[in-house]
Amino acid sequence: MPKISTRGQEMPESPIRKLAPLAQQAKERGIHVYHLNIGQPDLPTPQAALDAIRNIDRTVLEYSPSQGYLSYRKKLVKYYEKYHISLSPDDIIITSGGSEAVLFAFMSCLNPGDEIIVPEPAYANYMAFAISAGAVIRTISTTIEEGFSLPKVEKFEELINERTRAILICNPNNPTGYLYTHREMNQIRDLVKKYDLYLFSDEVYREFIYTGSPYISACHLEGIENNVVLIDSVSKRYSECGIRIGALITKNAEVRKAVMKFCQARLSPPLIGQIAAEASLDAPEEYSREVYDEYVERRKCLIDGLNRIPGVYSPIPMGAFYTVAKLPVDDAEKFCAWCLTEFNYEGATVMMAPASGFYTTPGSGKNEVRIAYVLKKEDLNQAILVLRKALEAYPGRVVE
Repeated sequence: MPKISTRGQEMPESPIRKLAPLAQQAKERGIHVYHLNIGQPDLPTPQAALDAIRNIDRTVLEYSPSQGYLSYRKKLVKYYEKYHISLSPDDIIITSGGSEAVLFAFMSCLNPGDEIIVPEPAYANYMAFAISAGAVIRTISTTIEEGFSLPKVEKFEELINERTRAILICNPNNPTGYLYTHREMNQIRDLVKKYDLYLFSDEVYREFIYTGSPYISACHLEGIENNVVLIDSVSKRYSECGIRIGALITKNAEVRKAVMKFCQARLSPPLIGQIAAEASLDAPEEYSREVYDEYVERRKCLIDGLNRIPGVYSPIPMGAFYTVAKLPVDDAEKFCAWCLTEFNYEGATVMMAPASGFYTTPGSGKNEVRIAYVLKKEDLNQAILVLRKALEAYPGRVVE
């Protein structure tokens, strides 16, 4: 039998989805599973988007332009103006989700063997996209004890060598919910400028910032305009994960020219998705405010509940809708699997993402989980109760 490729063998499993078969089996046994493992918002998609899909008046669902519809890109320019990001429609390329934007950024800017510095824990699919592009992720560690703040610049410079081509950040961060400070963003800017690196900045959670500190986009950083490649998506902003609409944004004309070759090869971004995404930009301010207020309440509910469980610790996330929590267990992945296969409390259990899958450093995150607060507060409270009972019953509990 022919062998699969080295790339296929090295491609990591998703820590978010790898336990899905166990969850399905639990459901088949009649167990209710509280899904805290995946960032799938349960809040409604804007009515304007749903109406736009229902009212499509076309006789042909044709290819869209490879860079996306001009009308949508023009409306996005106005959207970004609200965040003091000045763009032209030509700076914006519409992609099939934020995922394709990351992949095309890597394929366009990096050669096989080139290295990207990424603070860990990090969104696990970055590693998958790097493998697809033949690039190498070099991680710089952050810790739960220090709230996942960035280490000093010297730690970055220890990793920089002749193969280093880029720094990648997610701000606000998935999986930690960390929000980079003005000082940290300037630190990154100075490194990018000093070593002439690309800065890939995933900013899909900009709507969800829970602090009075200002939102600092990579596009706000002066002096590195041609180094920045911004990654965006409507998935979380409008609860539209399924329409697969993202964007790659850069002032660098050469990068855009290269990205467009990949866009042309995949033909076009989703037609119906763009119709929905463009309509979503007309959603009233009330929609965004209600969604934001709901996540503020959920964050308080979850973090307060977690930190009341003996042996559990979660820092307060300042953005996105995730947190990484430390659990008093021998192995979080074993614990998460055990919750789905051997435990239930009054007919219910919890599904979480083992945090080790968000690290590349061996042994890191072994007793941590990522939790997404995408359930209504009543369900979050029940999930916290179930988690407490699971930790009390787990054979591998660690008593400090």
